[in-house]
Amino acid sequence: MISPLAYIDPEAKIGENVEIGPFVFIDKNVVIGDNNVIMPNANILYGSRIGNGNRIFPGAVIGAIPQDLKFQGEETTAEIGDNNTIRENVTINRGTAAKGKTVVGNNNLLMEGVHVAHDSIVGSGCIIGNQTKIAGEVIIDDNAIVSGVVLMHQFCHVGSYVMIQGGCRFSKDIPPYIIAGRDPIAYCGINIVGLRRRGFTNEQIETIHNAYRIIYNSGRNVTEAIAQIKSEMPMTPEIEYIISFVENSQRGIIR
Repeated sequence: MISPLAYIDPEAKIGENVEIGPFVFIDKNVVIGDNNVIMPNANILYGSRIGNGNRIFPGAVIGAIPQDLKFQGEETTAEIGDNNTIRENVTINRGTAAKGKTVVGNNNLLMEGVHVAHDSIVGSGCIIGNQTKIAGEVIIDDNAIVSGVVLMHQFCHVGSYVMIQGGCRFSKDIPPYIIAGRDPIAYCGINIVGLRRRGFTNEQIETIHNAYRIIYNSGRNVTEAIAQIKSEMPMTPEIEYIISFVENSQRGIIR
């Protein structure tokens, strides 16, 4: 299961039933769980923590030091959960002193050429398209779909169940349940098809839609819109999430 042409540092910890292809490099201070497949020419570098059942394709680099001049060699990690597919040439840098770790959750698909920068957090169940670049300290919540060649500014927050059109770039937060697209990026309605596929009921979808009508179509500013939602709408989990996301946005939401 382990090619004699792979290099594995003696200090690395490798779980059971791990397949390691030729010319793989596994550094010291690396922990790899069970049932992983690491394909030829992948690099698993210092500080990487990889869970179980992942498939890591050729040319992927996990745990490289941050592309951040503030990094001074501090002990940080790049943490990958379970059952992820990390395609060719994906790069996942480890954290800096800011948060100490970069995290990718479970059951994600990171397509060819995706970059996840230092201290970013990608949730679970996400699909990230080819050549998308995720800057430092970005947060992507669960079940987001990001198309190819999307450019995310540092510190942005992407909500759950969003769909982002290919080729977009943004420097503000994208609230949950919506479709974001165009240039410049803008709200394009709620992600009805994606929500139905994920088991949301028509009633839940209509409630979400009503909240975003207030935020985007009422002519009110964001503060006024949130106040109206609080006073007029039932506090379902979806509405509470929308309110919390918007109120805690540090960069403001896309318009």
